[in-house]
Amino acid sequence: MTALPTFILAQINPVVGDLGYNFGKISDVWAEHDANDTIIVFPELVTCGYPPEDLVLKSFFMERIEAHIDDLLIQSKKHKSWVTLPTPHRESGKLYNAAHLIGDGQIQDTVLKHCLPNEDVFDEKRIFTPGPLPKPVTYKGTKLGLMICEDMWWPEPAAALKEAGSEILIVPNGSPFDANKQNQRYDLARERISETGLPLIYLNQVGGQDELVFDGASFVMDAQGTITYEAPQFEESITASDSPSSSQKLGEEETLYKALILGLHDYVVKNNFPGVLIGLSGGIDSALSAAIAVDALGADKVRCIMMPSPYTSKDSLEDAKECAALLGVSYESISIEPAMEAFTQMLPDLSGTAHENMQSRARGLTLMALSNSTGHMVLSTGNKSEMAVGYATLYGDMCGGFNALKDLYKMQVYALSKWRNTKSAVIPERIITKAPSAELKPDQADQDSLPPYETLDDILECLIEHDMGLSDITARGHDLETVKRVWTLLDRAEYKRRQAPPGVKVTTKAFGKDRRYPITNGFTGNIEKA
Repeated sequence: MTALPTFILAQINPVVGDLGYNFGKISDVWAEHDANDTIIVFPELVTCGYPPEDLVLKSFFMERIEAHIDDLLIQSKKHKSWVTLPTPHRESGKLYNAAHLIGDGQIQDTVLKHCLPNEDVFDEKRIFTPGPLPKPVTYKGTKLGLMICEDMWWPEPAAALKEAGSEILIVPNGSPFDANKQNQRYDLARERISETGLPLIYLNQVGGQDELVFDGASFVMDAQGTITYEAPQFEESITASDSPSSSQKLGEEETLYKALILGLHDYVVKNNFPGVLIGLSGGIDSALSAAIAVDALGADKVRCIMMPSPYTSKDSLEDAKECAALLGVSYESISIEPAMEAFTQMLPDLSGTAHENMQSRARGLTLMALSNSTGHMVLSTGNKSEMAVGYATLYGDMCGGFNALKDLYKMQVYALSKWRNTKSAVIPERIITKAPSAELKPDQADQDSLPPYETLDDILECLIEHDMGLSDITARGHDLETVKRVWTLLDRAEYKRRQAPPGVKVTTKAFGKDRRYPITNGFTGNIEKA
């Protein structure tokens, strides 16, 4: 076996579609880490950003990528190091998810992704053609086993590379974060190492892309499956593979919180919003959303609006003002009573739920008007528990361009709020301890119409994350009628969720691409007969 070259792990944050930025970043990294016997490894589809979705189906988009690669080849003539460049690639009239090995002014070899994921958030089979089982690429006599992302999840690509003489496995990735993902990555890497006896480099991108967050957390394992280097989570890192690890393991709450910060930050910054607007109600969801926004963007980019009605409690008024002061954000109060009076004159028969929703829509209208006048994006604040059962108002509290809490259950909101306060007290204690209420009528509480959140969240996790049936859920101690009711609410609210803003995905079954159910759905009404 020949001596392996030095590998530079370029865990970077590309921008989907921004080819000038991405190739500029690639060029800068290459120039800064140019040395003999060195290969710089970049993440999956780094040239265009991941996932590019249907952008790569545009011929002129692919032409731009190819022109940038031609320029990169010219630059490579002056470099001593080589790079692995994952990119969409056209060959014989077909489109592939590929990786070039580039050095000395030319593409030395190309590997095509063999296993195309087509589940959860992935739909690569509708865009790309699967390549054959990979063969090694050669760098100065050393055979490198490149297998792109999903190719590590199955034994055949690694076995083919081993059989053809590969001396190391290199895995460029665009692997989105969820709370259980890193252990999966470790397990799969160790399986491939056990089968081949080869060391492995796992290189993942970092950054937010719409609802996805890529956490980085790249690593190197030796031929015994021992981690010899691990890059930090949720931040860019460009480091040699033989460097000592300096990243520290994050706790569960901190991991989730950093994912939310990165997801919100990149959505706002990559879409060029000057800041965000938040309806600060004095409740826990808007308070946590404001804390995340401040940590992601800075207090100067966050503007909070309290919009009281006759039903807003004195506690909520005090708590919202105190929370804004602790966070150091811009804060003002705009009463919705004049709007309520106007709607009452227009629609004098409004009562019950219609009257409650009118208040929420008056608040949504206010925030959207401010957004139009300032360019700031409205940050919606509903959590996954509420969105699951439809405890949200279309064109009201669902207004917004993004929602940091979209994939957090209510009990996770409480847990993260308590954790955030251990770093610095930014959420008043009363916000955390008081009973949650929409405050749309006198003495209202969430638990008037919903099961306790501890119960609701467990039932919802059974239904959403695990697709469990009635008997399995009731075996956990839940009342049958309560389970049926929650199931019915979950399915009936599908039409609302289709109109909700995007938000950070942190679970394995986020609403949207992860979980796709029909709006018109007769199965809900037949639960009793199932």
